[in-house]
Amino acid sequence: MSWIETFYPDEYLASAYDIDYEGWYEKGKRGVIFDIDNTLVEHGAPADDRSRALFARLKKIGFKSLVLSNNKEPRVRSFADEAGSGLKYICKADKPFKKGYLEALKALGVTKEEALFVGDQIFTDVWGARRIGIYSILTKPIDPKEEIQIVLKRRLEAPILKSFEKRNLHR
Repeated sequence: MSWIETFYPDEYLASAYDIDYEGWYEKGKRGVIFDIDNTLVEHGAPADDRSRALFARLKKIGFKSLVLSNNKEPRVRSFADEAGSGLKYICKADKPFKKGYLEALKALGVTKEEALFVGDQIFTDVWGARRIGIYSILTKPIDPKEEIQIVLKRRLEAPILKSFEKRNLHR
């Protein structure tokens, strides 16, 4: 594996709302760990009808869900409370370090093989999930208007995404 492939997601989709969660459940997945900002809602936005419906759907399917965020507790807790369905959360997760991901697996009571991770950033979300061995699904950011530090990360992510897409075209 080349160094660049270390950052490849297992899948790259337009949205967290486009994932075939029923299909994943049939394949043995039991827990879904999500990033919040620009994955489920615009940066800083509260849970909306679409995110509430998603968590209700996941609960009905049988999934355990959790949001894993580098944000502080007020932001993460309020999103989880608004999202409903008993959504668990971990704040100040220090993604991409392993600790937050391991805590998420423990909180959900699932193994890394039973988990999915869904997020919009390569260097935090995807890389962290891959380091643990969790199947990673990268989504396109919901809102293209982002803080400067995220814009700079996106520029670094661009060649990795280009390489990933090129590799997948030739498969």
